[in-house]
Amino acid sequence: MRRRRLIVAGASTALAGCFEDTSSEEAPASDDLVREAIDARGEINDLAAIRTMTAETPEEAIERRERLFQRPPDAQRREVLESSDSRAPEGMVSVRNQEVTWGYNPTTETVLERHHPNRFVADRTRLVLESLLEDYDLAYDGTDTVDNSEAHVVEATPKSDDEVGRSIELLVGETVYAIPLEAADSAEVDEAEVVRTIWIGDEHRYPIKEQTVVETDERTLHSLTVTYDELAINEGLEDGTFTYDPPSDAEVKSIGAEPIGIFDTPEAAAKILPFDLPDPAIPDDFELDRITVLDRGFGTTATSWYVEPTTPERELFVAVRETSRFDPDALTPIDIDGNEAYLRAGDLESVFWECEDVSYEVSSPHPGEPLEEIAASIGCPK
Repeated sequence: MRRRRLIVAGASTALAGCFEDTSSEEAPASDDLVREAIDARGEINDLAAIRTMTAETPEEAIERRERLFQRPPDAQRREVLESSDSRAPEGMVSVRNQEVTWGYNPTTETVLERHHPNRFVADRTRLVLESLLEDYDLAYDGTDTVDNSEAHVVEATPKSDDEVGRSIELLVGETVYAIPLEAADSAEVDEAEVVRTIWIGDEHRYPIKEQTVVETDERTLHSLTVTYDELAINEGLEDGTFTYDPPSDAEVKSIGAEPIGIFDTPEAAAKILPFDLPDPAIPDDFELDRITVLDRGFGTTATSWYVEPTTPERELFVAVRETSRFDPDALTPIDIDGNEAYLRAGDLESVFWECEDVSYEVSSPHPGEPLEEIAASIGCPK
C-alpha cells in the first residue's frame, strides 16, 4: 500500500485503507465507483442523516453526533445531539441557505447571523469527488458493513509529490476539518504519513463513511472517523429546514449586508429600483435564479444571478450600481461595441463599464463564459 507523507504547508490529503474482498463476484472498478458517487450527488435533492465524528490523539478522544440536513449545493442544517467537543457543544445549531447563515452557541447563548446574499455557491462534496479522479490513484479494497448496509471501500493515494496539508475536506457532510497536531513534535509531524479511506454505499453509490489517520512508524498522531447513520436521500424535508428562529433569550449579532430584497423576476425588483434593469443575452443553458438588491451606503446595487441548473455552482451575474466600484487603472481596457470597458482576469473574470451615470459589471468564477458577448448585449441602455 502506498502512503502519503504529511507536510505542514500543503493543501490536500490522501486516502487509504485495507479490507479483504470476500465476494465471489468481480470487484467493481474504483474509478467507476467514484464516478457513480459523483452522479449520485448530482441527483440529490435533499439528504438527511445522523453524522458521527470521532477524533483521537494520544492525549484525548472526542466524539460528536449531529443531525444533518442538506439540499445541495448550498443549503445545510446541523444540530449537535451529543458532544464531548467543547468547540461544538450539545445543542449547537448551524443553518445555512443561499442568503444567510445562522450559528447558535448554547454555551454563550448567542446567535451569529451572517448575511451573504451574493456569495458564490460551490458543491464541495462533488468537487472533492471529482478531485479523486483527477489527482489520485484509486484502488478497490473490498466491502465492509456500515450502518447495517454494504459499502465498497476505496483507497486513494495522490499521483504527485505535492505537499499534504493539515486540513481535511470531508466527503461525509461537506465540512473542512483541521487536524490538530500542535502537541506533536515538529520532526515527528514532518515524518508522519496520512492514510485515508472512504466507504461508498452499495445502495445509493454515495459516500457514507471516511477515515483519516495521521501516523508515524511508532504511533498514531491523529485519527478521524466520520460516519452517516439513518441516511435518507430524496425523501423530502420539512418546510423551514433551512431557516432559523433564534431562541427568545439569545443575543443575536448580525454581520454582512442584509439585502433590501431578493426577487424572482425583474418586474418585481424594478418596483424598488432607481434605475432600469438590462435584458442581457444570457447563454441558453443558464436561467435566472434571483435578483438581490442591496445598499451598502454608497447607493443601490441590483445583482441578477444566473445559474446552469444541472451544475448550480456554474454561475454568472450582472450587477447594476448607482456608484462605480471598479478601478480602471488596475484593469485591462477593452472595447465593447464602441463602449469603453475594462476586463479583470483571474479566478473571478469580469467586465466593467459605465453608461448614463450607471455602472455595470458582468462576472463569473467559471472560466470560459462569454462575458464580453453578454456585455455587448447590454451595451449602453438609454
